[in-house]
This record gives sequence, C-alpha cells and structure tokens, in this order.
Amino acid sequence: MTEVLHTLKQPCRHESVIERSRFLAHAASVDDAEAALRMLAQVRDDDATHNCWAYRIADAYRSSDDGEPAGTAGRPILAAIDGQGMDRVFVVVTRWFGGTKLGAGGLVRAYGGTAAECLRLGEREPIIETVAVACVVDFALEPTIRALLPAIDGVVASQRYDAEGAHLVLNVAAAHRDALVSRLVDLSRGRVRFPAAA
Repeated sequence: MTEVLHTLKQPCRHESVIERSRFLAHAASVDDAEAALRMLAQVRDDDATHNCWAYRIADAYRSSDDGEPAGTAGRPILAAIDGQGMDRVFVVVTRWFGGTKLGAGGLVRAYGGTAAECLRLGEREPIIETVAVACVVDFALEPTIRALLPAIDGVVASQRYDAEGAHLVLNVAAAHRDALVSRLVDLSRGRVRFPAAA
C-alpha cells in the first residue's frame, strides 16, 4: 500500500529566532513551478538577508540557497517537505541576520527545522489520485449516479445528452474506480456502456 501524500489546505507561516537571526517560513499548496515562483515574488522580502526556498510537485523539485553556503538552506527545506510527506508544496524561509554566524550545521537545522515546523502546523489535506470513467446511461439513471459520487470522492466532469442517453465523464478516486464500474453495471442491469477514451 502506497503512502498517501498531503498538501496544504491553506497557506501557513511560522517564525523562529535562532541565535538572534529571525527565520520566517511561508508555505502553500502549488500546482506547478510557475505558481511557486509567483508565490516567491509575493512573499520575498528584499530587505532580508536571504529568501531561501524549495518546492516539490510530484517528481519535479527545485531549491535555492539564495546566497547561503551551498546545501545549507534550499536542500534542508526540500528535505522538510519530503519528511512531512507533503507534495504540491512550496516553502520560502526568509532570514534576517542577527549578527551571529550559525555554521553549516546550524544553518541546516535552522532552515530545515523552521520549514518542518511550518508544515507540521499547517492544515493538511490528502492528495487523492483520480481517474476518468466515461459512461453512457439511461436518462433516468443519471440522478442516482450523481448521488453516489460524493461518497467516493467523485464528480461529474462533463455531460452531454442525445438519443442514446446521458454521456457522462466521471472523475473518481482511483481506489474506487472498479467498485463504481461494478455498481453502474448493477444499477443499469448491464445496459451501461463504457466508450473507449478519445
């Protein structure tokens, strides 16, 4: 069984002070790299010493040390995202230097720890893998199908109607696909059709 990854339900932030340096983490759910960079532009503070960041979006990831020694900021932030079981997440940790050098290990702990705590405190929601199920059913069956969908994390993605009946494309949680197909066959007494995907 694969681990269920989570994203953030809403943006969150967390601040910590370490050896007089102030660290402020901002984290949010993002769907692509462009959204991550837009968020960076919104939250970065040009008066701060560093704005270090990382994102994970499925297999795509990127990080920046923004002037800190290589590997002491961006990678620890990315490790915090992965360590919290998160995906589709972008985290920026802004630092205002307080006069005391932290050393490489101290920077790794400060950036990674501030990012991890921000994500830990944020409200999570599971990322549910969905699949499309196309079907053609009698008009009378459509309301029953619509009533089934909320319980299986499903929605009607599209519909059209013609003499053959209601042509529906249902987006459902992948884990419920086979049960839905079986239920549709039962409800329609075998008269449902599943056209091949275009």
